[in-house]
Amino acid sequence: MGAIRPIAIVFLMIILCIQPSFAENIFLINNQFNASHLLIKDVSIYTCLLTDAKIEFCSQLNEKDDFINKKPVEIAQDLTSQTEQLELSQSFLNTQFSSVENEDKLIFPLGLSFDSGETAMTAINRSLNLFSNRIKESFSVWLERSARYVEIMQDVLKEKNIPTDLVFLPLIESGFNLNAYSRAHAVGPWQFIESTGKRYGLIIDWWRDERKDPIKSTKAAANYLKDLYRMFGSWELALAAYNAGEGRISRALKRTYSDDYWDLRRTNQIRDETKNYVPHFIAATMIAKKPEDFGFHLLDYHEPLEYDEITLYEPLDLEVIAQCANTTIKEIRRLNAELRRWSTPPHIPKYTIKLPAETKETFILNLSKIPSEDRFSFDTYKVKKGENIRTIAKKLKIPTIAIIELNGFSGLESLKAGDIIRIPPKDKFVIDMHDKMSAKKVSTQKTISSSSKDKKSRNKQKPSSIKIKSKTKTKKT
Repeated sequence: MGAIRPIAIVFLMIILCIQPSFAENIFLINNQFNASHLLIKDVSIYTCLLTDAKIEFCSQLNEKDDFINKKPVEIAQDLTSQTEQLELSQSFLNTQFSSVENEDKLIFPLGLSFDSGETAMTAINRSLNLFSNRIKESFSVWLERSARYVEIMQDVLKEKNIPTDLVFLPLIESGFNLNAYSRAHAVGPWQFIESTGKRYGLIIDWWRDERKDPIKSTKAAANYLKDLYRMFGSWELALAAYNAGEGRISRALKRTYSDDYWDLRRTNQIRDETKNYVPHFIAATMIAKKPEDFGFHLLDYHEPLEYDEITLYEPLDLEVIAQCANTTIKEIRRLNAELRRWSTPPHIPKYTIKLPAETKETFILNLSKIPSEDRFSFDTYKVKKGENIRTIAKKLKIPTIAIIELNGFSGLESLKAGDIIRIPPKDKFVIDMHDKMSAKKVSTQKTISSSSKDKKSRNKQKPSSIKIKSKTKTKKT
């Protein structure tokens, strides 16, 4: 270590001669390091690229790696810029906190007080800076979209007797995008993976995915969060478990002999994403409740969700539903985001759909004028000799499950030449994101299985070769 210091001094002296501005920046950085290190050490930002149809896969941008790969002059410029940005942001946030401190109740969402410690305050400040400065444009979109669902979701949370502040969790989960689909195959505003969604009563099949339904998914999320709170005894740990899974948080607490989220956050037992999750939620909630205090002005909030409901006793094309309600297919899909196909599910006794507000009577009147045979679309296929469900699906380039579901098959049926089966209508059937990811998963599993078989085959051949050599040697002896 002693030899490093003289080398560093020589290096700085050379830099002083070659690039004085860089040296000035280095000294500036040294003086302000305590303020700036928060931005250059252990910083991860999750940027979500939003589209009208879905939220693209979130990509993690680690600034630490980018920092290491830059030239010295670029590093100095970046640090100076980031230091200035942090000073402005910190000054702004201090102003907000000083104004709040004059109030009687100094409480964050979920009861976390302002005196909860430096670790919590630093983390929350960083999240506030992220949302109100660095990704302000995207966060504004999420805030605007949240207004469509917050009211109906809060009603569900009240019914379940859990804190209504939890309604803002979808801000950091999905940006309140009902069609959000993550890299981990989590879906909907509350980002349920399939197994957890089904465990809490959501139906996920070829026809529908109730993780996208704003009311049904909120009921499931409320029940899940309630169970997590009972399990861990604090909302901070419950939220951490919602992000990382209850098993991982339980193991982390056991290994660290801790019962506090903020203590756990100092360890290496949870991922950075989980370390940032609770501060992100608290910051997002603070901004959502008082956006103007954090620089969010003139937000164009969406209108609160309003709709009529009607129960159907036969499958209907979404096109027919839109036509009868005097609206568009896009609007019907928006109101019924859980529907994955061109129609409501067949082979079930009844199904309730949402219609634009005050259109129920019009819908009933118009539907009565449409013949039954024109209400549900499908094409037909005549089975040829030697064909089965799998070969037909491959021939028509459609998923096997599509034929099974559309015909109410179990998948084990044997088809005979001349049988007429239903297949999806060419002009209406579209592969969705879940189809694509499922196909990719199956393809990956086949590749792994094939690779495993090849490896086993090679391993079996090796002992045989060794035995032959051994026999040869014995003969020579």
